[in-house]
Order: sequence, then C-alpha cells, then structure tokens
Amino acid sequence: MITILSRFFIPEDMPENRKRGAYGMLCGAVGIFFNLLLSAGKFCAGWMGGSIAITADAFNNLSDAGSSIVTLAGFKLAGQKPDPGHPFGHGRIEYLSGLVVAVVILFMAMELIRDSIVKILHPKETQLNALIAGILLASILVKCYMAFYNYRVGTKIRSATVLAVCTDSLSDAAATLAVLVSAVTEVCTGWQIDGYCGVLVGCFIFYAGFCTARDTLNPLLGQPPEKEFVDRIGNIVMDFDENIKGFHDLIVHDYGPGRRIVSLHAEVPADGDLRRLHHIIDSLEKKISGEMGCAATIHIDPVETEDEQIRELEQKLLAIVQALDPVITMHDFRVEEDENRTNMVFDIVVPYHFHLSDDALRARIQEDVSREIGSGYRTVIEVDKDAFSNRKRNGGKKHAGK
Repeated sequence: MITILSRFFIPEDMPENRKRGAYGMLCGAVGIFFNLLLSAGKFCAGWMGGSIAITADAFNNLSDAGSSIVTLAGFKLAGQKPDPGHPFGHGRIEYLSGLVVAVVILFMAMELIRDSIVKILHPKETQLNALIAGILLASILVKCYMAFYNYRVGTKIRSATVLAVCTDSLSDAAATLAVLVSAVTEVCTGWQIDGYCGVLVGCFIFYAGFCTARDTLNPLLGQPPEKEFVDRIGNIVMDFDENIKGFHDLIVHDYGPGRRIVSLHAEVPADGDLRRLHHIIDSLEKKISGEMGCAATIHIDPVETEDEQIRELEQKLLAIVQALDPVITMHDFRVEEDENRTNMVFDIVVPYHFHLSDDALRARIQEDVSREIGSGYRTVIEVDKDAFSNRKRNGGKKHAGK
C-alpha cells in the first residue's frame, strides 16, 4: 500500500531532502487511517458483543492514531526552512516527535502491566466467540503490516521516529496476541493465564519503549556519527589531492536528519603555495558538501614535510607516546625554539576514561622525553578526547574526531 501511494504522492524527481519528509508524512497519514479504522471496528464489536476488553482496546487504537498524528506533525515541522530564530533549521523536531512516541509506548507498557497484575490478583472469566476472535486476529494482522511498512520506510530514510512507530505497532500486535492466546487457552484448558501473559508482554513492550527512547534521545544529547559516515569523509579527504597529507579533529554537528555540519583540520605542507592550498581546500569543502549532503568547513594545518631533523624528532616523540599505550595518537607537531630550550608543541588523542589523568599523562611524556631525547626539550601538550577515530593512509596513524 505504501509503495503504491508513494508512486502518486512522491515523484521520483523530488529532491532527496523533501522526499524524506514526504515518506515520513505518508507513513503518519496511513497510520492515522488504519488506527481510526481499527478503533471504529473494535468499538462496534465491543458494543455488539458486550466485551469491555475490546472496547478498551479501541481506545488504545485511538491513542495510536495520536502517535501517528505526532509523527506526521513532526515531519511537517521538521521540514520548515531555517529562520532567524533557528538558523540551522528545525530538523531536531523529528527526534522530539520520536521521543513522544517512545513515551506513549512506555505508558502503554506500564498500563498493561498494572492491568495484568490486577487480573492475576482478581481473575475473571475471559469471553471469546467468533466475532471477538476475528476482530483480535484482524487487529494483529493490521498491526503487523503497519510494523512492516514502518520498518521498511524507517530503515530507508533512517528515521528514528518512523522506527519508533514500528516498535509501537509491534507492541500492540504482541499485546493483542497475548489476549487472544490466553483467551483460547482458557477456553480449551480452563487455565486463566491472561494476567501472566500480560505481565510478560508488558515487560517486553517496556524494554522496546526504553530502547526507542534511547535511540531518539542520543542524537539530541550529541552521539558520535556512524562509522560509515566518518570513513566516507576520510576517504574523500585523503583521495582528493596529494597536497593533503592527513586530517584530524573531525567534528560532526547534527541538527536533524540531513542537516549536518562537518568541520576538520587538513594537514598541508608548510612550504606550499597558500593561494593554491586555499583553492584546494575550497574545492574539497564543496565536494564533501555535494557527496555527503552536509555543510563542510576545513581548517588548514601546516606541517613540516621537508625538514628531516624535525621529522626525525617527531618520529622519536611518537615512539615515546605510543610506548605508553598504542591507542594514543599524535598530531599538529611543531618545534619552537627559545633561548634556553626547544619546545615540542603537539596534540595527543586519548580515549574517554583513559587510565591516566591528563596532567599525569603530560608529566609522564615529559619525563620520558627528558630521559630519551634530552633535558633541553620541553613538551607543550594539548590532550584531546577520542569520540571516534579514522585511520590515515599515510603511515597508518589514527586521527581523532570530537
């Protein structure tokens, strides 16, 4: 159904940034239709069959329609153009709408667990006839189909919100299946397991809601980008021009799906022609923006490529640093002379929760430098934290991102 509707409402030549929002809004609209249809059918069945359980489930489908409205509204609002109050757009609204859906899932789980515990303490005979069984089975099938198309679209457009609706649909299907299985079991065996099944399903739904909330909160809190994204940036940078010797300090700011800003430091020869290097970096920024769909800003870092004495000193220092721990990497090395000593200025990158504090690590490196290179050398060290890493091709060094 979604595939057919997308052919009418989402033209192939629609820009990718608009196509993503169109898919999200289409899923929201179809979700509203199905949930209202299920709710109306269950109201009628509950009224005709005198079943409170089915009538209560009809209200649940109304709340699911509300979740679909949140999804539709979230994509609509997220697609608004930047304005003076929100210069980077409104893309994070999509994450917020996914969080709202996750809260609905958690609330549903707690309600189901509470009602199930009441049924365990005060069991009641479950009513089951052909009408009730048919309504419950139809609801399960519809919810499974909704989960299926939301999963396909959510995976295609990488939307945590649509995937949250998929989880919501699966949770509804599981809860309704538990009601049907327990009712059939009671009719066939007399065992009243409705409450126990409800508790198990409620715990499953609660866990699913927790995972969904985590997946929608992480982008808002500033999670690192996907490894594939970082690797593609690295490949573009290192393959672009022979004057780019390496890169580091890759930072990705996420302002919502399709609204990323990338910045990095590119290492270039210190004796290179500044105008030519500036042109190369400008062209690289445009290439990254065009291929990755993000804004790119690149800072030039000059490095010594011809001075053998400085390169030899850098290699000695790198050996000292990595002798402490191979995970430590180094960049931005330069040498500054003063009257009494030689300053070696550089950055090192260590993982979060490294076993030494920053000050202890600086002191240890200085101690080793004084012993192995000479007491006339002083280290000036900036310690960076490694949120993710990308391996350079020249020399196999790792450079950090923040």
